[in-house]
Parts: sequence; C-alpha cells; structure tokens
Amino acid sequence: MITFIQVALSLLLLFGCFFILVGALGLVKLSTFFKRLHAPTKASTLGVGCVLAGSVLYHIFLGEDPQPRELLITVFLFITAPISAHMMAKAALSLMMEKRPSLPGHETAKEEQLPPPRPQTDERHSDERVATRPDPTAPPEQTL
Repeated sequence: MITFIQVALSLLLLFGCFFILVGALGLVKLSTFFKRLHAPTKASTLGVGCVLAGSVLYHIFLGEDPQPRELLITVFLFITAPISAHMMAKAALSLMMEKRPSLPGHETAKEEQLPPPRPQTDERHSDERVATRPDPTAPPEQTL
C-alpha cells in the first residue's frame, strides 16, 4: 500500500512537471499572442494543480492535516488563471481591431456576415455631425 501511494505521488509530480514544461515551451516557441496566451494558462494550470494535489496527498499520507496554503493556492489558481487569460485576450482584441485573428476554417468576416470593426470616434464628433444637419426633423437622405 505504501508503494502504491509513493508511485501515485510520483506520477502526480511527473505529470505536473511535464505540463509546466509544456506550458513554458509553448510560451517561448509559439508565434502569435493568442497562441502564447493559450499555452501557459491551460497547461501550466493543470501542471501546478497536479503538483499541489501531490503535495496535499503527501501531507495526508504522513498523517498531517492538509496545509491551508496549498488549498488556497489551488483555489486561487483555478479562479484567477481563466479570468486573467480572458481579460488579456479581450484587451488584445480591442487594441488590434484591424488585425483580428482569422476565423476557424479560414473564412473571412464578410463571408460570415460579421460587422466591420467600428472606428473609435470621439463623442464630440458625433455631436457635431448631428448639429450640422440642416433640418433635424427632416428624414435622413436615402442613398442607393
């Protein structure tokens, strides 16, 4: 029984180290920001989770109570990693609107009938456009 627990703990640590290594290599080797963002958030979260699970099981195996630090780190990691990745992706998309990533299947935005990116205008300019129309009650001109 002791050998089984030792093997299980060793496997958890090896899997954890493997996923952390894959996440680090993905961060270094992948080409675009969105690919680089995906590697550490997914692989490293699983890797650190395996290492922390191994640590908790080790303390249980020794007959000690699990450390609250390890449990808090695990909860904090699994809550913050997806949220931070989502926020970074949204920020990158808003900064690079003209360079949107390609859609799955290499379809263009026009084929998918997506609206074009909106130009960022100042509120002052939109007020000026309304004020320059000769008669605000007249219907807008129709163009064909």
